[in-house]
Amino acid sequence: MAAWWSEVCDMFYLCFVREDRYKLLVSGIGVTIKVSLLAVVLGIIIGMLIALCNLSKNRFLRTLGGIYTDIIRGTPSVTQLMIIYFVIFASVHWPKWIIAAIAFGINSGAYVSEIIRAGILSIDKGQTEAGRSLGLNAYQTMTRIVIPQAVKNIFPALCNEFIVLIKETAIVGYVGLMDIQKAGDFIKSATFQAFMPLIGTAVIYYVLIKILTLVLKRVENRLRRSDIR
Repeated sequence: MAAWWSEVCDMFYLCFVREDRYKLLVSGIGVTIKVSLLAVVLGIIIGMLIALCNLSKNRFLRTLGGIYTDIIRGTPSVTQLMIIYFVIFASVHWPKWIIAAIAFGINSGAYVSEIIRAGILSIDKGQTEAGRSLGLNAYQTMTRIVIPQAVKNIFPALCNEFIVLIKETAIVGYVGLMDIQKAGDFIKSATFQAFMPLIGTAVIYYVLIKILTLVLKRVENRLRRSDIR
C-alpha cells in the first residue's frame, strides 16, 4: 500500500508540479470558461431568434429556421467548428477563443431554439388571447406574458444544454486552443503518463459542472417560488 501511494505521489508531482505543469490546466480552465460563457449567450440569442422564426406565420422565416436547425443538428459539432475556424473565419484575425465560441454558439442555438419553441407552445393559447384582449400587440403579448411563463418550463432543459455545451468545448484543441482537455493531452505527451492527466482532467470538468449545477439549481428554485401557494 505504501509503495502504491508513493508511486501515485510521484506521478502527481511529475504531471502537475514539475515544471509548473499545473499552470497549463489553470490556463485551460480559463479558456473553457470564456468559450462556454460566450457560447451560452450566443446560443440563447440565436435560439430565441430561430424559435420565433419556426413559430412565425411567415413561410420564408419558417423555412429559414427549419433549414438552419436541420443543418446544425445533422452535422457533427467538430466539423462545424473546423469549417467556421478554417473556412468562414480563415481571413479574420480574431482571438481563437472568440471564433470557437461563435462556432459553439451557432451549434447550441439550434438545440436551444427547439427548447424555447417547445416551451412557448406549452403555454395555453388562452394566455395569448387574454393579452390581446387587454390591448397588447403580438410582440407585447409574447414578451410580457408568454415568454416569462415559458422560461420556468424550459429552464431545466436549458441548464442541461449548458452543461452539455461545457463538455463539448473539449474539442477546441482541434483549432489549437489550450483548453482543459488539450492541457491534459499536452501533459500526457510530455510525461508519457496517461492515468494522472486524464483523471485530473475528468476531475476538473466534474467540479466545474457540479458548481454550475448547484448555481443553476438555486436559480431554478427562485423561479419556482411563485408556484408555491
